[in-house]
Formats: sequence, C-alpha cells, structure tokens
Amino acid sequence: MESMKLALQEARSAAERGEVPVGAVVLGPDGAVLARAGNRVEALHDASAHAEILAMRAAAAARGSARLADCDLVATLEPCPMCAQAIAFFRIRRLIFGAYDPKGGGVEHGARIFDASSCHHRPTIVGGVREAEAAALLRSFFAGKR
Repeated sequence: MESMKLALQEARSAAERGEVPVGAVVLGPDGAVLARAGNRVEALHDASAHAEILAMRAAAAARGSARLADCDLVATLEPCPMCAQAIAFFRIRRLIFGAYDPKGGGVEHGARIFDASSCHHRPTIVGGVREAEAAALLRSFFAGKR
C-alpha cells in the first residue's frame, strides 16, 4: 500500500527529529494524499501533536470542512484513545494502521473507543498493514533510548 509507505516515511522523519516514530496520511475520496504528518509532540511542546491529529487537522483545513467523512486515515501505529476519539469526531471513513499497540492503543486495545456507546461514529478498521516494518521502527527507536 503506497499510502502506508508515505506514513512510514513520516514516521522515520519523526524519529530523526527525536520524536516517537509515528506517521499518518489522510487520503481523499479519490485516493489522493490530502495531508501527511509525523509526530511533533516534542517540537511543538504539545502532548496532542500526534501524527494522526496533525494530518487530520491539515486535511480538514485544506478542504475547509471539519468533517472528513469520505476520507481515509493511514497511520503506522494503532491510534491512542485521544486520536481514536478525534478520528470519530472528524468522521474518518476508514482507518488503516500498521503496528498494534497493546499498551497504549485505543482501537483494538485499551479503551476501544469505537466500541463505546458514547462513540457516535465508527470507521471501517484495517489493522496490521506492514505491521512488522512499523513495529521494528518503534522498537529500534526505543532501544536507542534505553
């Protein structure tokens, strides 16, 4: 999947900046890239500056709409609960992610945001796309920190 390749490039760029290597890409209804981002938590001194949120914000701004109901989000890691809730609010059509996150994930693990009765939108979910590559990038980054 070409879009996951782009998300992985964003994740690698994030790692080079000292950020946790997570990347995200928002695709329009025709599959064109609307926005892409890597984590910028440290650079922006903003705990909410996750790749998914930055990419969705940029795509929404480019489209002039707070809703991305005909768009797909591709992320290298299972989104955390904060990002999963943002995905619901942006009304993302389909979420595609790479590595699973048993510790901090909010989709298939942990809070399982989309399964909550308070969640008003659930995207189609496809997990494990280029999972080994995405997981290896994260493991390598954190091994260097220990």
